[in-house]
Amino acid sequence: MKRRQFLGCLTAAASSYVLVACGGGGSGAGNGSNASGGTTAVANASTAGTSTASPNGTTVPSAASIVDNGANVWTLSNGLIYKNGVKDPNSYNVIMLLWYGGSVYQENTSKAFYQYTGTTWVQCLDPRLGGTSADGTAIPPASYIIDKQSNQYTLTNGYIYKNGVKDPYSYNVSMLLWYGGMIYQQGTGGQFYVKTWMNTWKPCRDPRINMAATAGSFYGINGHYDYPFTPTQVVTALQALGCTTYRVGLVNTSTQLSRVVALAKAFQTAGMTLFTLLDFGLRDSTGTLFTSESAAYSSAYSGSAAIATALAPYGVTMYECGNELTRDPAIILNSATAGTSNADFNNANWPIMRGAIRGMIAGIKSVQPNAKVGVNFCVADIAASDMLWDGMQPDGSGGYPAVHWDITTWHNYQPYGDIFNVGTDGAGPGFNLPSYCKARYGVPFMITEWNASPEQNETFRSGYVTQQLGEFYAARKTQGVQSVMYYELTSGDYTYGIVLDDLTPIQPTYGSFQSFAKSNPDN
Repeated sequence: MKRRQFLGCLTAAASSYVLVACGGGGSGAGNGSNASGGTTAVANASTAGTSTASPNGTTVPSAASIVDNGANVWTLSNGLIYKNGVKDPNSYNVIMLLWYGGSVYQENTSKAFYQYTGTTWVQCLDPRLGGTSADGTAIPPASYIIDKQSNQYTLTNGYIYKNGVKDPYSYNVSMLLWYGGMIYQQGTGGQFYVKTWMNTWKPCRDPRINMAATAGSFYGINGHYDYPFTPTQVVTALQALGCTTYRVGLVNTSTQLSRVVALAKAFQTAGMTLFTLLDFGLRDSTGTLFTSESAAYSSAYSGSAAIATALAPYGVTMYECGNELTRDPAIILNSATAGTSNADFNNANWPIMRGAIRGMIAGIKSVQPNAKVGVNFCVADIAASDMLWDGMQPDGSGGYPAVHWDITTWHNYQPYGDIFNVGTDGAGPGFNLPSYCKARYGVPFMITEWNASPEQNETFRSGYVTQQLGEFYAARKTQGVQSVMYYELTSGDYTYGIVLDDLTPIQPTYGSFQSFAKSNPDN
């Protein structure tokens, strides 16, 4: 039995950078004029080490000097900073010095702030503004928003300003919103837009509007058509665990189709949900990459239509189109990237994936027009989902067939990070991925695979199950999380499964899952 392949050691670390203070040191800083700081007295160096620190919040002006925790005396004269009487070589056009929270700050004539690190000045915000804004902060009534990277957003006369610089792609803005780790704007016409990591604004819905998922399919688990169990045994195993949804993949072969049809019959009788993964990919039967979008479309269409024809009589109404196709080596350029940038993906092969997904959707809908179809993504592949939804290529060109789906499906294993605060391609702190998808696509969200890393022991996995289910459950009524499907029922060992091949529960993980499902009903 093939085991799941993980993206190894994936971490999306927040980037950091140090800027030479444009209140000093940078040739492009300021307006070239010297601004008086309000005092001409330069402290004598002999005073260093003899004074106590100034009160928190002291500024020059109006004070004549600041004393830091090291008893260094800071003064300001004609726009220049002096420390213990020695002119700072990297400052000019300074209008204010500030002592706050144990650090010295400067503000220059451009209204930019910098913090002294002990050796240099690092650009920052006015520390008196506070840290990251509370989730849901809006302008108005707030006067500013601070994001997780300490960027300050303001709104003046319908224009957005980031750190004092006017956004070239915004006008007629009536509101700015900080929600789920993202910046949103609302135009005077009522339309919402979200700012992406590509520095573009994409149309969306108001992310604050709750989306309540349909009850009855929340607790799910993955399985395989070739498990050594009868359909009745699978149904019984799921019922004992508290699951109502079973995800199983197949392609159009007689062996796979006959076994999944037998499962569908059993699930229909039990009143449970069989969520069928159409596992068509980017290659033909010989393993060769399809030569065109149309070739991939035709192959996926015929196979998907045949599967839908066989399963429709037995109550199957939801399908997932493709499994981690955005992570196929022909599509992802570097598997260690998070997927939030268009440049993460292969432009030449992108049409092949698009054709395969379009073919699966069209094949199902040709047989079951009212069936619900999902498209699957991994890690933080927001750039991939946006490009498909908007009919875009990784090179930024547009006008291609747009791929829309009824369910957004995602995989969220432990190495990928918390899906409600998932990292990006080195571009900073995390964001709420289901919230973003809710706003952008407006359809229910499913986590169709999740688990801890395979090397974790069962004590860790048990705690992880409880913690993750708690997060997932809380998001059902707000982020439209309709179903979460643990990977998997059995892996034949202790790497992923929750039971062994004889259906013996793997404890304490099994008990944690069962107990949570029992205590938190799916209603």
